[in-house]
Amino acid sequence: MIIDCHGHYTTEPKDLHRFRKEQTEAANTKDKSKMPARAQLKMSEDEIRESIENNQLKLQRERATDLTIFSPRASGMGHHVGDESVSVEWSQICNDLIARVVSLYPKNFIGVCQLPQSPGVDPKNSAAELERCVKMGFVGCNLNPDPSGGYFNSPPMTDKSWFPLYEKMIELDCPCMIHVSGCCNPAMHTTGSYYLNADTMVFMQVILSDLFKQFPKLKFIIPHGGGAVPFHWGRFRGIALNNGKPELAEIMGNNIFFDTCVYHQPGIDLLTEVVPVDNILFASEMVGAVKGNDPRTGFGFDDTKRYIDGSKLSAADKKKIFEDNSFRVYSRLKAQIAKQAA
Repeated sequence: MIIDCHGHYTTEPKDLHRFRKEQTEAANTKDKSKMPARAQLKMSEDEIRESIENNQLKLQRERATDLTIFSPRASGMGHHVGDESVSVEWSQICNDLIARVVSLYPKNFIGVCQLPQSPGVDPKNSAAELERCVKMGFVGCNLNPDPSGGYFNSPPMTDKSWFPLYEKMIELDCPCMIHVSGCCNPAMHTTGSYYLNADTMVFMQVILSDLFKQFPKLKFIIPHGGGAVPFHWGRFRGIALNNGKPELAEIMGNNIFFDTCVYHQPGIDLLTEVVPVDNILFASEMVGAVKGNDPRTGFGFDDTKRYIDGSKLSAADKKKIFEDNSFRVYSRLKAQIAKQAA
């Protein structure tokens, strides 16, 4: 089985965007009387089917992948928009939409939720939505280390304020993908720098901490190939050792994982050469950050299966990346696959 651990619903029905635009405008003007009514949001099954079958499902079939772990559009989470009540409603709407996609295509998609984070709001407040989504069959969550939208003014992910949410994630056997949202800081491009900056930042935070000694069952998937980490592996390794910490591979252990959203062969080759194969999960983030075909190859930039196939990895190691590691990280995945197949 080829499991893509990083997919976002980036082709949503148009009325969702209409709703979000009106919601954002009302939040920005602080005029709650102009908030759109959720009941007026219209997204038919036919619209959902068309949006999926012409995009994600089409690419699944063309690229010979089997299952996508699917979550709302990451850049659309917009935790910096409005207050906590806005984030709660928006997260519920987006997560319910993922549940509808999964119900229509139970053999192709399994849900991961966004959380209703908001700047200055205690992370533990997101636990209720996480629990609701797990009851719907979701197997993970996206966790934003910077709800400010690019100003990095939240406590590090090693801060005690995160701990109650971590405890809930462990209780629910629910790993998280570290994923920021859209950037409102004009100094950064959302997908070109902000995403990678945040990925790198979180890795740096945790390798100098004892977070996983306190929470040995906590699992972080750091996407986009781990940001700058594989390229600067020696730098991070040296900093860790200079600070009395173990080797990076030991720190990562069963707690930190990178995905394969790296859009060229040399990048994948570097990733798989320096990062332990047991800590790499296959992913594409297709119909996401980099659309279109690479003119040098004629294939999609985000057709990452081709890069794994083209690597020098053994068949056993490729199987780990394509399948085995996802089952290890998403502990509830195998049972959820069986439940949806039935």
